[in-house]
Amino acid sequence: QVQLVESGGGLVQAGGSLRLSCAASGRTFSSYAMGWFRQAPGKEREFVAAITWNSRNTVYAESVKGRFTISRDNAKNTMYLQMNSLKPEDTAVYYCNAGTTTSRVRSGADYWGQGTQVTVSS
Repeated sequence: QVQLVESGGGLVQAGGSLRLSCAASGRTFSSYAMGWFRQAPGKEREFVAAITWNSRNTVYAESVKGRFTISRDNAKNTMYLQMNSLKPEDTAVYYCNAGTTTSRVRSGADYWGQGTQVTVSS
């Protein structure tokens, strides 16, 4: 069982940066692949990025590639999403999730946080 809590959201101007954090409880955090999703108003939740348990592999949605960086610190039970060159279309609630593999993460399994709001003004 893993409990996830996101933080770091806020209001930022277009072109700015934010770093989201996802703090996990549970001693098995380091064994899980992790990911970020987002959901804009009136839209379905969409995949943003994922990272393997050992940080060796990452994958990104095309819309954020080159602007966002996913990382994790297993010693701190925390995952991060560094978001640069933010655009108004990045405005959404951002959620972190955990799964046994990156495939399960991308499919929307298994554990979810409550989300943090990111608003990018033009």
